[in-house]
Amino acid sequence: MNNSNRNIKNMSANDEDKKNDNKKNNDNKRKNQNAESIMKDNNKANRKVKFSKTTWVKLITFLIASLLISVVILNIDNSDIQSEEKNIRYDKGVVEKVLSDNTQKDDSTEGVRRGSQVLQVKMVNGPYKGQVVTMDNFLSAQFNVYAKEGTRLMVRVTIYEEGPNFSVYNYDRSLLLYGFVLLFMALLCVIGGKKGACALLSLILTLLVVVKVLLPLLLKGFPTLPTTIGVIAFATIVGFILIDGINVKTSSAIIGTIVGVVLAGLLAHMVGIFGHITGYQMEESESLFLIAGSGSGIQITNLLTAGILIASLGAIMDVAMSIASALHELHEVNTSLTTKQLFHSGMNIGKDAMGTMANTLILAFTGSSLNLLLMIYSYGIPYAQLINTDSIAIEIIRGIAGSIGIVLTVPIVAFISANIEKYKK
Repeated sequence: MNNSNRNIKNMSANDEDKKNDNKKNNDNKRKNQNAESIMKDNNKANRKVKFSKTTWVKLITFLIASLLISVVILNIDNSDIQSEEKNIRYDKGVVEKVLSDNTQKDDSTEGVRRGSQVLQVKMVNGPYKGQVVTMDNFLSAQFNVYAKEGTRLMVRVTIYEEGPNFSVYNYDRSLLLYGFVLLFMALLCVIGGKKGACALLSLILTLLVVVKVLLPLLLKGFPTLPTTIGVIAFATIVGFILIDGINVKTSSAIIGTIVGVVLAGLLAHMVGIFGHITGYQMEESESLFLIAGSGSGIQITNLLTAGILIASLGAIMDVAMSIASALHELHEVNTSLTTKQLFHSGMNIGKDAMGTMANTLILAFTGSSLNLLLMIYSYGIPYAQLINTDSIAIEIIRGIAGSIGIVLTVPIVAFISANIEKYKK
C-alpha cells in the first residue's frame, strides 16, 4: 500500500511538473510571438518613416524646382525676342459641305490627290465663331489637305481693312495629339507606378525649363554653352531626385551624367573647331541669321554643340542610373566586395549598356536624316565629296559625340559609385 501511494504521489508530482513546463513553454512562445510582432511593427514603422522621408524630399524638390522655373520665366521679357504675324490668326473650323471637288489621284505621287476644292466651313472658335464661310482649298503634292464633310481644319484668318480672308491652313490634329500624349502619360503611370508618375513630373519640368527658360535666354544673347550646361545640370539633378530621392545611387548618377554630357559637348566643340563646322552650317542657320540681325542677341556659332548636349542627355542619364543602381544593389547584398571589385562589376554592366545606348543615338540621328541620306544615295555622290559635305559632317559629329559621352560615362560612374558605396557612412 505504501509503495502504491508513493507511486501515485510521484505520478501526480510528475504531472504537475509537466504542466508547469508546458505553462513555461507557452509563456515563452507568447513572449517570442509578442517580440516578433513588436519587431515587425517597428520594421513597418521604419519603412513608413523612410518612405515618408523620400516622399517629402521629392515633393519639396518638385516645389522648389517649380518655384525657381516660375521665377525665371516671370522675369524674362519675351516682347523683344518674339515677333507675331500682325493681322493674322489661326482658328478652328469644321467642314459642313464640299461645294465642289476637282481633285484627282496622281499616280506620279503615289495616289496623292491634286487639284482644288471649294469648302463651306463653320468656325468653331475665335471672334468668328458660329459663322459659315466659303473658301478655296488648293491641293499639291506637298500642301495636301483633302477635306470631306466633318473634317476638322485649322483656318488661317487674314484681317484686311475691307474684311477678313479665310483660307485652309492644315488639318486640326490637336485632339489626336493630346490623346496620344495622354496615352503615353497613362501608360507611364500605370506600368511605372509611383516612379512612373515621378518620371512624368521630371519630364514635364525638363521640357518646361528647355522651352521656357533655355530658348528665351539663348535668344537674348546669353552665352550658349554655359547656359545649356546649367540647364542640363538643373534638369539632371531635379530629374534623378524626383525619380529616386537623394541617396548614394542618385549622387553617383548625377555626377556621372553631368561629367559625361559635358565631355561629349567639349569633344564635339573641339572637332567643330578643327573641322571648321559651326552653327552657321546647319540647315536653319539662314533663318537664325535673320533673327539675329533683327535685334536678337542669339549666338549661332555654338548652337550645334548645345544641341548635341541636349540630345545626348537622355541616353547618358539612362546608362549612369543603370550602373549606379546595379552597384548599389551589389554592395547591399555583399558588403565585403572591395572598391576594385565593385568598379570591375560596374564596367561589366556598363559594357552591356554601352553598345545598345550608342546604337540608340546613332540610329536616332540616322533616322532624323533619312530623307537626306536617300537623296545623297540617289545622286551617287562620290565618297570624297560626301564625307566633306557640311550636313553629313554635322550628323557624324552629332552621333559620334553622343556615343563617346556614353562610353566615357561608364568608367566615370563605375569609379564614383564604387568609391561612394564603399566609403559611405
